[in-house]
Order: sequence, then structure tokens, then C-alpha cells
Amino acid sequence: MQHFLFLISFCVLHVSAMAQEDFLAKQYFNDGDYEKAVVFYEKLAETNPRRTDYAEGLVACYQQLERYDEAEAFLLEKIADPYAFPTFFIELGYNYTLQDQSEKAAVYYEQAIQKIDENANYGYSVGYRFQKYALLDYAIRAYSRAMELKPDLNYDFQLARIYGEQGDIEKMYQSYLNLIWEGKTSRSNVLRNIDDFISEDPTDANNILLRKVLLKNAQQSPDVLWNELLSWLFVQQKQYNSAFGQEKAIYKRAEGSNMDRLENLGEIALEDKDLETATSIFQYIVDNSGEPRVKLNAQLQLIDIVLENPTEKMLDDVEKQFKDLVAEYGNQSQTLQLQIAYANFLTFKRERPEPAIGMLKESLELPMGRVAMAYVKLALGDILVYDQRFNEALILYTQVQKSLKNDVLGQDARFKVAQTSFYKGDFDWALTQLKVLRGSTSQLIANDAMQLSLLISDNSLEDSTQTALKKYARADLLAYQNKNKEAIEALEDILQNHKGEKIEDEALLKQAQLFEEQKEYESAEFNYKKIVEFYADGILADDAHFALGELYQNILNEPEKAKAHFEKIIYNYQDSYYFPQARTNFRKLRGDAIN
Repeated sequence: MQHFLFLISFCVLHVSAMAQEDFLAKQYFNDGDYEKAVVFYEKLAETNPRRTDYAEGLVACYQQLERYDEAEAFLLEKIADPYAFPTFFIELGYNYTLQDQSEKAAVYYEQAIQKIDENANYGYSVGYRFQKYALLDYAIRAYSRAMELKPDLNYDFQLARIYGEQGDIEKMYQSYLNLIWEGKTSRSNVLRNIDDFISEDPTDANNILLRKVLLKNAQQSPDVLWNELLSWLFVQQKQYNSAFGQEKAIYKRAEGSNMDRLENLGEIALEDKDLETATSIFQYIVDNSGEPRVKLNAQLQLIDIVLENPTEKMLDDVEKQFKDLVAEYGNQSQTLQLQIAYANFLTFKRERPEPAIGMLKESLELPMGRVAMAYVKLALGDILVYDQRFNEALILYTQVQKSLKNDVLGQDARFKVAQTSFYKGDFDWALTQLKVLRGSTSQLIANDAMQLSLLISDNSLEDSTQTALKKYARADLLAYQNKNKEAIEALEDILQNHKGEKIEDEALLKQAQLFEEQKEYESAEFNYKKIVEFYADGILADDAHFALGELYQNILNEPEKAKAHFEKIIYNYQDSYYFPQARTNFRKLRGDAIN
């Protein structure tokens, strides 16, 4: 029994000592103290001859200390074993490379490649070791040879990366596409890597090359996959009409296909203001979809496009379209999006909230889930706010907030409670709600909550009567009601009669935003410039710089001025909500390739 306990104690002590030596060897090596590291690695390699990591650690120490002869002797002894792991041949070759003995090195590199003929599974470790030492041609040979010998192996991912490093973009693309074609990895993973090499510019050489490779694959192996990837490329290049051509081909060829891809493309085109292509896509969906919900959504999208810049005649036509759609689909749980859209149209475009309120109250009587109920209540609340029936709106928002506490919809409802309280002059209750929302999971809600909270608190401390704040709340409500001219006048009253007060920059910013909506761009520019000049240290300076950048870039066609304002945000307002987009815009204007 004592002998047995002694053996156990000895083993435990031995393992503990070895672990300590292993730790110290790595520590000294990482610290660059190779003289000390080599002592431990020599001992570890001697007592554990089968551990390749200790052998490689020892060789690395010798090489760092330029003790190449000792590394050579050690590695020659290793490869003398007929079962030697093939990476030792590479290590020996690399030892000669470090001494500028390329011919000797090549002999051992070739022997490492030959080892793959004995066992194709060596392909990965040999290829990876060659990659480690930037011996990329040898790495390609190792991976390719292994795949030839054993077709179920796939190193296209490794090959693609190597081709990319070598600048052989066509071969890189093909290796990545092979992975998708053979189902060896996810499409998103491959496209994420390809995305690093293309830009939004369709004339970029890498973009042209990818299109060429995709078309070549489509000719050799016709498949809907190539249409999908071409569509993806066209979307990256913002050529939505070309993507639409591919999506139509996909829809026609894929059996049992749905309209999801076409719907997504239409929404992307609409968001990017390519209204012509978006109209074509949604009209195609209307003409070809057999699913009522999908068809209705497309019809509503077409109406939204018309409402981007409507004339009075267009508004009459849209109202008739809504009436026809209600007659066709009825008021039911499956068509709530129709009732909400029609109610919003009547309220915010026709200034007739009463029939809209009646319509949505009727919709609330239909059977529906919690989330659908929340959407209808929020829409109804918005219309009640428009009609200045604040208390009724607050009841609905509060119901949604309590029903979906941890959901973004619930947080949105809480913000609407704060905003409505602000409109009605209940600033204390608005602040109570906004404090909770500062930690919202939605960055947009959190940012809006922060801005409104600061507006209220800053302008309550300075003016106990909150006169200017009440005027601002009224102007904000007028803007919400789409009464922009009246809102601009109300803000001008603040600017004239409350000069020097904290609310001045808020009034300038809000008025500038309304000037932009009215296409009074010079007036908007004047206001934004006043903010950056006189309130450079204020909380709205980054808003004004970003707005000026967008104005110069998208409307006034003065890219150098735009670049200067985006650059201000990058260097002076790094915590700004606008920082990521400002950086992207700046790089585009500078001419960088944006992936």
C-alpha cells in the first residue's frame, strides 16, 4: 500500500514539475528571453520525444539565437525516424532558408510534399506550416495534392486565402465559389470574405473579375446559385435593376419559390431611393404573386412610392386606391397593415383623423396576437396625438409598454409616452420615462431619449416658467402634424424672443430640418452653420456637422465642404451617434474603396 501511494505521489510531482517547466518555457519565449527558454525546451524535448510542440519550441529558440547548427542536428535526428511527422522536414528546410541556403531548403520542402503521397491527411498540417512561413507556392501544392489524392478533403478555403494574398483574385474567387457549390461552408461566410475584395464601383477590376467568374460558372454548370450570386454582386454595386433581372430568372426557375427575395430587393431599392426600380419590382410582385398578403404588401409599397412626392391629384388617386383595396381585402386580422396604412394616409396626408380613428378602433375588435395588437394601438395612439387627444393616446401607449416590457416595441411605446407628455407640457413625467430609455437596447431610441431628456432638463433649470420650452413643444407638435410652415414660424418666435437662452441651438436645428423638408436649402445651411459656429461645444454640434455634410454631399453638390464636416465628427466627436456613418461618408468622398 505504501509503495502504491509512493508511486501516485511521484507521478503527481512529475506531472506538476513538467507543467511548471512548460509554463516557464512558453513565458520566457513570449517575453523574448530565448536563452532561458531554450534551457527548459531542451529538457522538455528530451523527456518527451513524441511531443512535437516541445521540439518545435526548441527549434524556434535555436533559430532566434542563431544557433542554426544545433537546430539542424536536432531536426536531422528527428527526420531519421521513418515515422517522422512531415512538418519536421519543413522546419529543417526553413532552418536552411534562414541561412540563405535555398537549394538545401528546397530538398526538404519537396520531401514534406512527398510525405502527402504516403498519407493524404498530412495535407492540412503541411500546407498550414508552409503558410506560416509564407511559402505560399508550396502551401498551394500541399493542399492541392492532398485534394487530388483524397477528393473528400476540401482545402478551398485555405487556397482562397493564399490566392488572395498572392493577388491572384480570379483563383481566389473560384476557390471560394467551389466551397459554396460543394456545400462545404455557409454562403454568408464566403460572401463575407469576398466582400473584402469588391467595392460599390461596378467598374472596379475586382468587381468585373467576379462577374466574369460567376458567368463562366453559370455557362459550365447552369444553376440558380449563380443567378443568386450575381444578384448579390449587383446589389453591392447598387445596380438594383440588374439584380431585378437575376431575381426574375431565379423566381421563374426555382420550383415552389416564393416572393421573399423579390420583396427584400424592392425594399433595398426603395430605401436607396431607386424609386423606378422599386416600382418595377413591386409591380412585378403584384402581377405574379398568388398570395394575398404578399400582393397587398407590394400594393402598399407602390402607394408609399407615390407618396414620396405627391401632387393633389396623386393624393386623390391614392385615396381611391385605398378604398378599392379595402373593398377587395376587407377589414380582417390578416390585413391590419392595410388599415394602418390607410389610417395614416387619412391623418397625415389628408388631415382627416376622425375616420382614421374609427377605422383603427374597429380593427382593435378583431382577434389578434399581442404584437399585432401593439402595432394597431401604437398607430391609433399616433393619430390621437395628431388630433391632440393626448390622454387617450397615453392610455394606449402605456398598455403597449406594459404588454411588451422587454421588447423594442415596448421601449418605443415608452418613448411615445415621453414625447406625448412633452407635447402636452408635462415635462416632469416625460423626464421620468426618458431616464429609463437611456439604456434602451435600440440605439436610435436611446439617442432620441437622451436628446429629448437634455432638451427638457437644460431648459427647465434656466427658466422656471419654462416659457421657451412650451413654445418649442408646440412647434414640435406642429411639425409632427406636418404643419411645417406654422412650425417654422413658431421656432422663429423662439429665436427672436429668447436669444441667448439654451434653447436657441435646439430651435435652430429643428427649424433647419424643417427648412430641408420644405426644400429651402440655403436657409437650412444658414441655421446649421450658426450652430457649428456659436455652439461648437454644445450637444447638437455633431448633429449640425452631420446635417451639413449630408446637405453638401447629397443636395448642394459641394463634396469638399461635405468632407470637411464629416472629418470634424471623426476627429472631434468620436462618441457621436453619427460617427460610423460620418466615417463611411468621409472615406467615400476621399475616394477609398468601401466594401
